[in-house]
Amino acid sequence: MAKILMKGNEAIAEAAIKAGGNNYFCYPITPQTEVAEYLAKRMPEVGGVFLQGESELAVANMIFGAAATGKRVFTTSSSPGISLMQEAISYMAGAELPCVIVNIMRGGPGLGGILPAQSDYFQSVKGGGHGDYRLLVLAPSTVQEAVDLMMLSFHLADKYSNPVMMIGDGMIGQMMEPVEFPDVYEEPELPEKTWAITGAKGRKPRVVRSLFLDPNKLENNSWHLYDKYELMKKNEVRFEKYKVNDKNEILIVSYGTMARICQTAIDEIEKEGVSIGLFRPISLFPFPQDDIFTEASKKNIKNVLVIEMSTGQMIEDVERAVVGKKKVTFFGRTGGIVPSPEEVIKKIKEMVSKKSKTKKKA
Repeated sequence: MAKILMKGNEAIAEAAIKAGGNNYFCYPITPQTEVAEYLAKRMPEVGGVFLQGESELAVANMIFGAAATGKRVFTTSSSPGISLMQEAISYMAGAELPCVIVNIMRGGPGLGGILPAQSDYFQSVKGGGHGDYRLLVLAPSTVQEAVDLMMLSFHLADKYSNPVMMIGDGMIGQMMEPVEFPDVYEEPELPEKTWAITGAKGRKPRVVRSLFLDPNKLENNSWHLYDKYELMKKNEVRFEKYKVNDKNEILIVSYGTMARICQTAIDEIEKEGVSIGLFRPISLFPFPQDDIFTEASKKNIKNVLVIEMSTGQMIEDVERAVVGKKKVTFFGRTGGIVPSPEEVIKKIKEMVSKKSKTKKKA
């Protein structure tokens, strides 16, 4: 496997092709439009389907139809575009249809701006549409990880018959990094799609639906889906720890490209004798709740610092994980402003200084 220098959006697009995601429906929106530009050229080369819809609503319902035939299908969009897809996403979750949705996040709310943000955490993780449903949500921090998780997303979508969302801020889509792709994509065996609508010649017709007018049947379906989400929690938790050890004074929890900035800050402040660890959730649903609790509960940890490119959304899940065992502090920037390593270091020094003053008073 040779490394290639690629922009994040283009690498995501190529990763989808490598994973057999040859059916792409889209509507352009910054900062992810390069995915569509790349695939407009590549899909005909690989015998795939590229179709630009008249709106995000149309695109999401095209995905519903294509997914119902058992094909690997996906879309990419950004923040307000994902909002317009929410109704169809809920339908697909209710009908148990696999698909992959990529959100290259921009600042909001409303039309907001086109610069990077992480303010779609609630939308992605808590279910932006209606009803009792969940998406499996993955968050890469590098272009290579975006490639790897994109390919994994198709597998997980088929494994659980559920939409999978990969989220990254605008930086992950626009930055260029060396990436490598497998010469041959291999994945574990998946169950046959016996539900797929492929024409009913020689067999009984199949029905793909999320409508259950009988409340008992609807409740049974909802609990069936709940059991599936619990299985995801058991099998699909993913995270990475950076310099987490028994000397840490503060545990930072951050995800995506913001976590990379935190790594730089940790390396710099370590030179001054301050030990900080980083816990990076890779799966935002299922959230690594128990693992964060384990790390935060260590005696040496005095404070858990959540850092996001938002006014604070993931912090609610971190607080739930810590269950009051340690103080949870937040630092973030929003509106498309990316916190610098220097800002992170300043925040850490403020926390360490306050802790030292408290000790002296005691």
